[in-house]
Amino acid sequence: MNPAGIAVTFPRPDGESAPGFAFPTADRKGPAIVLIQEWWGVNEQIRGVARRLVDAGYNVLIPDLYRGKIASASDEAKHLMDGLDFPAALFQDLAGAVDIAVHHHGKAAVLGFCMGGALTLAAAVHLPKLSAAVCFYGIPPEQLADPAQLKVPLLAHFATQDDWCTPDRVDALEQRLQGATVEHELHRYDAHHAFFNEARPEVHDPRAADLAWERTLEFLGEHLRSAAQ
Repeated sequence: MNPAGIAVTFPRPDGESAPGFAFPTADRKGPAIVLIQEWWGVNEQIRGVARRLVDAGYNVLIPDLYRGKIASASDEAKHLMDGLDFPAALFQDLAGAVDIAVHHHGKAAVLGFCMGGALTLAAAVHLPKLSAAVCFYGIPPEQLADPAQLKVPLLAHFATQDDWCTPDRVDALEQRLQGATVEHELHRYDAHHAFFNEARPEVHDPRAADLAWERTLEFLGEHLRSAAQ
């Protein structure tokens, strides 16, 4: 496996092409994960998550929503995120990534962190070809997606000391999810925002990260494995 991933392009619903990075398993068989970056871009940390998913037996596609741009400081990351066309990212880039993943692998889930977590939740509402969604500390704007309209099974991880997805916002999200008819589970961890990101030692919480990863693999296995084989 190429540790940096294989640079690929894939078609979007509008006929344009989108860039990304593929991380296939050795035999390229089995289900797929569409992995969505944090606001930093497709950096080494998110590629590391892709490699962990490959080690768990999943083919991975990371759409490059920033078109090659990567931030190293939070103000730069905020600038990139603020400049992102979220509807286009959802309905074009992610929809195209899901379509190609399902076409080649039969079953696909979406998994994302921070900004990618918000897009994951939106994808779970708008992209019904998905078989599952795993959101890490991200909530989409109301105008982008209504969680009560959830279409695919959802696992969500949030932190109790998060200053972006605050406890009040998570409580409101949980209330909206009560209106969904699709399976969903939401977990809270005594940790800070981005607790899963080992590249940020000031907020990384190994115990919370390990538990969230264990729950994630169990959830993905439940919704992708038996149906894909």
